Amino acid sequence: MTRVEYETLCEEIWKHNKLYYEGSPIISDEKFDHLLKKLEQIEKEHPDWVTPSSPTQRVGETPSKGFETVLHRIPMLSLANTYSKDELADFVKRMHKLLEKQEVLFSCELKMDGVAITAHYEKGRFTEGVTRGDGKRGDDITANMRTIRSLPLHLYGKHVPEKLEIRGEVFMPHAVFEKHNKERATAESALWANPRNAAAGSLKLLDPRIVAKRGLQVVFYGLAEDSSHSVTSQYETHAFLKSLGLPTLHHLAKCHNLDEIWAFAEKVRKDRPHMPFDIDGVVVKLDDLRDQQRLGNTAKNPRWAVAYKFAAEQATTRIKEITVQVGRTGVLTPVAELEPIYVAGSTIARATLHNEDEVKRKDIRVGDFVTIEKGGDVIPKVVEVLHDKRGSHSHPWKMPEHCPACGTLVVREAKGVAVRCPNRKGCPEQSVRRIQFFASKPAMDIDGMGVRVVEQLVDKGFVSRPSDIYQLTAKEIGQLEGFKDKAIHNLLTSIDQSKSVPLERFIMALGIQHIGARTAEDLAQRTGSIQALQKMSKEELLEIEGIGDIVADSLVGFFADPEHQDEVQRLLDSGVHPKKIEVTSSKGHPFHGKTFVLTGTLQKYTRSEAAAQIKKKGGKLSDSVTKTTDFIVAGDSPGSKLDKARSLGITILSEDDFEKNLQV
Repeated sequence: MTRVEYETLCEEIWKHNKLYYEGSPIISDEKFDHLLKKLEQIEKEHPDWVTPSSPTQRVGETPSKGFETVLHRIPMLSLANTYSKDELADFVKRMHKLLEKQEVLFSCELKMDGVAITAHYEKGRFTEGVTRGDGKRGDDITANMRTIRSLPLHLYGKHVPEKLEIRGEVFMPHAVFEKHNKERATAESALWANPRNAAAGSLKLLDPRIVAKRGLQVVFYGLAEDSSHSVTSQYETHAFLKSLGLPTLHHLAKCHNLDEIWAFAEKVRKDRPHMPFDIDGVVVKLDDLRDQQRLGNTAKNPRWAVAYKFAAEQATTRIKEITVQVGRTGVLTPVAELEPIYVAGSTIARATLHNEDEVKRKDIRVGDFVTIEKGGDVIPKVVEVLHDKRGSHSHPWKMPEHCPACGTLVVREAKGVAVRCPNRKGCPEQSVRRIQFFASKPAMDIDGMGVRVVEQLVDKGFVSRPSDIYQLTAKEIGQLEGFKDKAIHNLLTSIDQSKSVPLERFIMALGIQHIGARTAEDLAQRTGSIQALQKMSKEELLEIEGIGDIVADSLVGFFADPEHQDEVQRLLDSGVHPKKIEVTSSKGHPFHGKTFVLTGTLQKYTRSEAAAQIKKKGGKLSDSVTKTTDFIVAGDSPGSKLDKARSLGITILSEDDFEKNLQV
């Protein structure tokens, strides 16, 4: 065996590997295994011939200690989303306008629902794999990507570039996902929610040997860097990548206008249920790579591409039971326990029914066959009841008179639709939900304190209210299931880090009724500290833009309660010090009391940053343009809102105008 023969055998194995993952193998699995064993024997005899790109060198021998953070040489931006044909039409018109062309070609492809990654090749050898991360930096997952059998570690072809960086998606096929979940169910392990979560979790594992068993696959669809400069269009990119042995997308179209784009999207929509992996729409890109480069990017998205996302998938199943969940404020929520069914990438077994009035309005009963969908492909909900399939012994459902968690007689609110358990102190389910909410990401962001951990802490009597979290000891945490030295240290560290949370998140964490993230942010900006907020009267609160009678009453009532006063003080005494905000008066500023609408993309601000500046100056935001709108701030590629503003004679501010006014 010569070195040339060895390299030829490597190339032959890679060729068969590629054909296998394209679904068109020309040799049997047994024959492929024989070739691989032959290669392994040769490498034993000639270890100096082995390179990292050999077909045998997929899995490392030891787990890594952690992921290094990698700076993307070329940012990995996410796509702007559209949800209708009209919005797609706006995108097409915008491309014609920006390019000043009558004829514009578009390349259309699948929008994979996986984990976005970038892969680097040098002289044809795979050298690095990185997650998207925040778009500027990602995790180095090279070792884990090497385990993906559809990923070639060495490129073969006539035009292999010296340097190549390509964008793609790692995913878990449906069949693999279902197989793993069956195994997890048998082992009584928690089931994965959907293939995307399963793929993302697998890529985060520190042991490549475990990742290798997860059956992940990868597909590529974009060029970030190509030293050969041999491709000039997005449509050609797929053929170019395929010629190098890389797995690519098969559903593609080159389109000249909106009608052709829409026809492609509709075809993909029909094919979607039969695809072996998850997608959630199609991607429309300018076909000419030079045009892409010419238009460039905004702070978050490329200007030359857009994602058209499909409406939620629906399916029919049966309601086995209607149970009741008790929330952190004592509200009882009916939940439909369903015969499990696969919808939009995951198996659905439960769906919220929201409240008693909703159940009555739709006449939802135990035993009913119902149509369900995942709102935004995420939250399962019952769309309608199939009354023609209802059995003759069916009867209406009623909310229980007593709390299912503590047995207390429930109370029905005089105004509104809520049914509530009034036993705030003694209801164990309320305690669990309050503490879970307090520790959640939008609030105190205590990593590692999910619902199962909180349930154990409450059951063991270690925690009964949020302030108890800051008294936890390593000895107590060590008594929880699955907690060893490292996990104990990580949880205690996360608890300690949460003590310096921003003020708006601390306000959120208190769980005050009617206070959401946006209201908490407004309160933080106008009060500056939790102490100042506690002292505010209803009249003072009503002066804050967006605060009405219901929210003001809720705030005053909350802070007037001695129990809540004591809990806030206990948190502060435990070392929780929310970051104070310097409050400045906005009265007299041109933006004070004015209504703004943002449209297009700003270069110096994100939408949330611009909104924060407007609020800081006493202004307020609206999503739609009306006669009461005072200003519209127009960035790059503004939509139809700008035209409407012009027709109504509303003052239009460029980004420069906006910035100058902020300085006043």
